[in-house]
Amino acid sequence: MDGWNKLSAGLAGLNIGQSANKFAKGFQSSVQATKERLGQVAPEEITELPQEYKDLEARVDALRAAHLALLKVTKVYESETYDYPTQIQESLTELGTTIGHGITNFAAANLKGTNLPAPQPAQPNAPQHKTLPHAIGRAATNAATAVQQTSAGGEDKLGKALQVYAGAWEKIADARVEQDSAIRERFLQPWQTTLSTSINVAMKARQAVRVSRLELDAAKQTLKNASPAKQEAARLEVENAEDDLVQKTEVAITLMKTVLENPEPLKNLNELAKAQLMFYATAAEALSSVQGEIEELSVAAEGEYRKSRDH
Repeated sequence: MDGWNKLSAGLAGLNIGQSANKFAKGFQSSVQATKERLGQVAPEEITELPQEYKDLEARVDALRAAHLALLKVTKVYESETYDYPTQIQESLTELGTTIGHGITNFAAANLKGTNLPAPQPAQPNAPQHKTLPHAIGRAATNAATAVQQTSAGGEDKLGKALQVYAGAWEKIADARVEQDSAIRERFLQPWQTTLSTSINVAMKARQAVRVSRLELDAAKQTLKNASPAKQEAARLEVENAEDDLVQKTEVAITLMKTVLENPEPLKNLNELAKAQLMFYATAAEALSSVQGEIEELSVAAEGEYRKSRDH
């Protein structure tokens, strides 16, 4: 009995009339939108929104498009492997090495106290950065080592040049990691936040205006076709819809202005350019500092070659 009383009280607390009215408005708005889309509503019967509102709409659309366009490309900075040449092959190699370490450590832990020899626990190799600058630096280092180990006495010019070149790319690789970190923290995160918060809030406010405008035009159609007995109620519905549209339009205008006046996107773009400038400046300086030495080794090697050919 108590359960039935609670259910009855709950049903009594529901505002059935309000829910039904809300449903009816939503249905009428959907019908109105469909008629407009199919060209069944005359242009003069569609409520015109203020020009200021339409101008702000266009500007917010452009701002949102700019955010999406730049974000689509710069999201590569979220993963450092975006320019790495052989990530698949090295990933397979690293996987095999990891499994090997796991087997060795498992055996070392589980063969203790038995008659079988237990291997020493193995420490996994430190993870390597996977960027193009790191790959070039490692390749040049390995090449220099290979050339110098097989040189027949004396210092090999190519080996020395490769070593110098590798040193420059180590500096560039460090700068590349710093650049990506700065871009993620000072550009990508705030850029995405602006898109998902203030711009998104303005877009929702505009959607509320659209729904309110459809409700108003649907109410006008109802008034137009209402019988004399329902004229007064229909007229009151139109007045309420007009007030609602005015209020929602004012809110949307305020929000769109706030979005457009926000200096954060410019600040974020400046941080992106600054991080990229630092990286390319470091790269240019590193390569400039070694290019002269490599050129001297090249000229010396060419002179020795020509001299040997003259004899």
